[in-house]
Amino acid sequence: MSSFDLAAIFLVLVALIGWLNARVLHLPTGVAMLLVGLTGALLAQAGEHAPFAAHLFGYLGKLVGRVDFSQTVVGYMLAFLLFAGAMQVDLAQLRRQRLAVLSLATLGVAASTLIVGFGVYGVARLLGLGLSLPWALVFGALISPTDPVAVLAALHRGGLSASMQAVLQGEALFNDGVAIVVFLAMVEFAMGGAAPHPLIILRTVAVEALGGLGFGLAAGWVVLQATRTIDDYAAEVSLTLALAIGSYAGAHALHVSGPIAAVAAGLIVGDRGVANFMSDVTRRYVVGFWTLVDEILNALLFLLLGLEMIVLPFDLRHAGLWAAAIPLLLLARLAVVLPWGAFFHFRRAERGAGLILTWGGLRGALSLALALQAPAAPQRELILSLTYAVVVFSVVVQGLSFPMLIAKLNRAPRGAA
Repeated sequence: MSSFDLAAIFLVLVALIGWLNARVLHLPTGVAMLLVGLTGALLAQAGEHAPFAAHLFGYLGKLVGRVDFSQTVVGYMLAFLLFAGAMQVDLAQLRRQRLAVLSLATLGVAASTLIVGFGVYGVARLLGLGLSLPWALVFGALISPTDPVAVLAALHRGGLSASMQAVLQGEALFNDGVAIVVFLAMVEFAMGGAAPHPLIILRTVAVEALGGLGFGLAAGWVVLQATRTIDDYAAEVSLTLALAIGSYAGAHALHVSGPIAAVAAGLIVGDRGVANFMSDVTRRYVVGFWTLVDEILNALLFLLLGLEMIVLPFDLRHAGLWAAAIPLLLLARLAVVLPWGAFFHFRRAERGAGLILTWGGLRGALSLALALQAPAAPQRELILSLTYAVVVFSVVVQGLSFPMLIAKLNRAPRGAA
C-alpha cells in the first residue's frame, strides 16, 4: 500500500467520524476523534481472539503500524498546526502577557521537568518498577510542555478572558522549542552521557529560540511585502502556505527552532498581514483556508493518537504508575503556575486564575511524538505507556471539563473563587 492510499484511508475515516460526530455525538472534534480511535484500537486488540473479526482488525493494526507517528507529527503536521494556531492569537494581548508566557515556556518547563521526573522516579521505586532517575527525567521533559493543538482546541469553545487566553495560547505555542532541547539533553543523559549543565541548556535554548524567532519574523515580513504588491487570493494563500512550511524547514536547516519560527511567522501574518496587507476577498480566503487546515489536521492527529494504542506496549503491572503520574503532573503544573495564578487573581481580578492555568495546561500528541523518538532501552516501553495514559486523560478529561470549569467560574459570585 502506497503512502497515498494510506493517507486516503485515514482522511476518509476523519470525514466519516466528523459526520457521525456532527449528527450524533456532538463532542469537541478532537475528543470525538480520539475516543473513536481508542475504541477502534480496543476492538482491534479484542478482535485478535475473535475469528470473525481477526482479519478486519488485524488489517487496521497493520495500517496503524505503517504510520510513523513521531515523524507525522514533528516532521509533517507541526509546521502547519503551529502556523494556523499562531494566526488565531491576539498579538496585542500576547505582548501584554509576554513575561508570563516567557517564564512559563522556559522556567516553567524546566521546573516541571524536575518535579515530575523526581516524583515519578520516587513512585516507581515504591512500586518496584525499574525506572532510573535519568529516564524519569526524560519523561518529565517530554510531558511538561503544554500541547498547542490540545490547548487551542479547548480554547475554541470560548468563555475565557483575553488575558488568560493569551497566556495559555502563547505558552503552548512557544514552549515546544524549549521542551525539545531539554528532552534531547535528558535523553543523552539517560543513554550514559554526562549530566546536562544548566548553563549549556540555557545557552542552547536561547540560541535556538531567538534564532527561530528572528528567522520566522524575517520570513513573515518578506512574505507580507510580497502580498502587498498583488491582489490575487490564490497566489497569496499559496504564499502563506509556503511561509508555514518554509519557515519551519528553513529554521531546521539553520539549526534553530523550527516550531518557534513557524509560530513567529503565523503571528506576524495573523496580526498585521491579514488586516493591513490583504483585500477583503483575500482575507476571507486566507483565514478560511487556515481554519480548514487547522480543523482537518487536528481531527486527523487526534484520530491517529487514539489508534496509536494498537501498536504501543502496555503492561498492566505499570497501571499504578500511570495512576500516580496524572495527579503528580497536575501538582507540578499547579506549583509552576501558582505565582502567575495569584498575580492574575489578585491584580487582574481573574477568578480562579491558578485553577484555570493548571487545568488548561493540556498535554497532547507532541508528548507522545517525543516519547516515540526515545532510543531503544529497557525503560522505553514504560515511558511510552506512561506518556499515552497521561495524554489520553489530559485530552479527554481535562479537555471536556475545561469549558465547564470556565462556565462555573464565570457564574460564581465575585470573590468566590
